[in-house]
Amino acid sequence: MTRVLELDSITKRFGHVTANEDVSLHLDRGEIVALLGENGAGKTTLMSILFGHYTADEGTVRVEGAELPPGKSRAAIRAGVGMVHQHFALAPNLTVLENVLTGTEPLWKFRSNRAAGRAKLVELSRKFGLKVDPDARVSDLSVGECQRVEILKALYNDARILILDEPTAVLTAQEADSLFATLRQMTENGLSLIFISHKLHEVMSASDRVVVLRRGRVVAERRTAETSKEELAELMVGRKVQRPERPPATPGKVLLEGVDLALGGKGGASLHGVSFRLRAGETLGIIGVSGNGQTTLAGLVSGLYPPDSGTLLIDGQEVPRHDVPHAIAAGIGRIPEDRNAEGTIGDMATWENAVLERIWSEDFSARGVVKRAAARAATEEIIKGYDVRGASVDGRIRLLSGGNMQKLILGRVLNAGPSILVAAQPSRGLDEGAIAGVHERLLEARGRGAGVLLISEDLDEVIALSDRIRAIVNGRLSPAIPAERADARLLGLMMAGDWTAAEAIEAEDAHAL
Repeated sequence: MTRVLELDSITKRFGHVTANEDVSLHLDRGEIVALLGENGAGKTTLMSILFGHYTADEGTVRVEGAELPPGKSRAAIRAGVGMVHQHFALAPNLTVLENVLTGTEPLWKFRSNRAAGRAKLVELSRKFGLKVDPDARVSDLSVGECQRVEILKALYNDARILILDEPTAVLTAQEADSLFATLRQMTENGLSLIFISHKLHEVMSASDRVVVLRRGRVVAERRTAETSKEELAELMVGRKVQRPERPPATPGKVLLEGVDLALGGKGGASLHGVSFRLRAGETLGIIGVSGNGQTTLAGLVSGLYPPDSGTLLIDGQEVPRHDVPHAIAAGIGRIPEDRNAEGTIGDMATWENAVLERIWSEDFSARGVVKRAAARAATEEIIKGYDVRGASVDGRIRLLSGGNMQKLILGRVLNAGPSILVAAQPSRGLDEGAIAGVHERLLEARGRGAGVLLISEDLDEVIALSDRIRAIVNGRLSPAIPAERADARLLGLMMAGDWTAAEAIEAEDAHAL
């Protein structure tokens, strides 16, 4: 096969931290290579060196035999390298065509050749199966459509080697399946792909070869057809990984109750007549295709916005005014769905983010003055207790990998000991070892008597952690079924709005009581 890319002995240090150490890998034409590793293993740093965002301290990068000048993204683009980042860099107020054309023409050019640009974009869209409307405004697109636009931007610049950083981190399962079908079609058209991931089922189904990084070093390379998820998980974290099992529940009193809640136009789809109960010592799982109201429900319970109508009760008491300070004071902890937009402030220090939601409490402030020593000590405890790799107390949190940001948020919430925990996509962006750790922490919270509202698009996660499961469809909640009665087929029907079987199970359980 024709070799199109070689990274030879790449080393990169940030101060005393070695992100990559003596890393070598290659890519052949028409091949899909998965770069697998834990959060903070050095995957994104390595690809950023390839694309010219970072300059390696040692080592070289060669594209089709020619060495790339270090630290020059424009040179990488000219050589045919394109990169699609985990967090999209699109202007929401511009159209698809305008986003694709941005940066492709000289600033001094009097007028853009939009006709030629449109023709090229339409042809790329047809050739690679990336259907988008060139005139659609990006703000009106779904997340999956935005992903296609990012890929088309790279292809428009004649990329022959495409790097995708966690390409399914914000996609639904259906969108992820469609993306990987598209990627396979792209390789048949001569492209070569590297995708960064820690999702083992995706790696097994989509790649030809797997390169495993651990703590910045290559620890293994496997042909995908000759390995297994179990072997890759062990190679990735350096030990056998086993997710914890959910012990039997002993639900107590009702901690949180919604009665006929309605909310329109906040945080996504509207809610219509939503009623539920969450008891102490149980986990209520909410499943649903993205955009059906689960984000709105999480925001309502967390105090981001009050309901338009209906009643919310906490510990049996109606909540007359529900906002974030009152929610936190009432013992509601929140793991937000979007850790960057809602969970952290990138340019603030790690310690500031670690105490952000409780900065006004007597633990961390007195007479309007922040107790920095207490805040820093609490942050150190989170970093050590939740294995937040690459973090320093005073470092900017934006320098952490997405998974390590998620660990910090988890520690911030759980160390406060909430009685009600809203966990929205709690393991999104985490590696297999970290997922097992998150699940263990959520089960511990349930075991000490917290009520957990788990909102997730990962069906395996919901079945493993929940006591009862409900689907949300167009802002309405399905009947609840016990997790022991759930399987992928039944949950798929519930997510599609067919609640016949769920209604029968609920009626059967009610009759048994």
